[in-house]
Amino acid sequence: MKKAIISALAAFMIGNAAHGQIGEARNDLAIGINGGYTLNRMMFNPTIQQNLKGAPTFGFTLRYTCEKYFKSLCSVQVEVNYANLGWEENIETSNDTYKRDISYIQIPFLARMGWGYEEKGALFYVVAGPQVGFYLGEKGHRGGLFNDSTLRLRPGQVNQQYDMPVKNKFEYGITAGLGIEVNTRKAGHFLLEGRYYYGLSDIFGNGKSDVFGRSANGTIIIKASYLFDIIRTKRKPAAD
Repeated sequence: MKKAIISALAAFMIGNAAHGQIGEARNDLAIGINGGYTLNRMMFNPTIQQNLKGAPTFGFTLRYTCEKYFKSLCSVQVEVNYANLGWEENIETSNDTYKRDISYIQIPFLARMGWGYEEKGALFYVVAGPQVGFYLGEKGHRGGLFNDSTLRLRPGQVNQQYDMPVKNKFEYGITAGLGIEVNTRKAGHFLLEGRYYYGLSDIFGNGKSDVFGRSANGTIIIKASYLFDIIRTKRKPAAD
């Protein structure tokens, strides 16, 4: 199922780029930077009570616009981002605190559809596609007594995660979001976007003898981006 979802999304992206003969062809290439904030929660089974763990994210964006089909602008987009994920536990049975920082380089491959003003003005868009991540490192942060007496108070006696390092250093999943872009002819493109990433891979082992059957990232991302044109299709001002 995981492979089928990723394959379908990849096919959708390739299809968007390949059917350029149907609409007005575009050959627009823009690059730039992005930055924002992530709110992450691990999808654990058995469940661990958590707060949303916040951290900054930043990276680079490359976007190729290949077609205008009726009122829709069709693009493909690739990003290379740094993200600090992991989890922060909400421990109600004692004064213990725990947070795990897990850093990744993440690469989403996105299909994008936009509606609005192409050259000057605002444009609304949606993005969706597969995403892969490469583990960089991790660090745990403990507070409080954190001894046998407080660990025994954990709901369901789930406390093995504290000494478990990340096993799977490659992660993958799907991401989707929506945003607004303000286009200018000279200053470039300014974007504000909200996105959600749903992890399909687990950071810990998920076999029958393992503690967790599920341990995947689920991330809310809010980010702003600035792009400038490298290649721009020549067209008449009245095209919009």
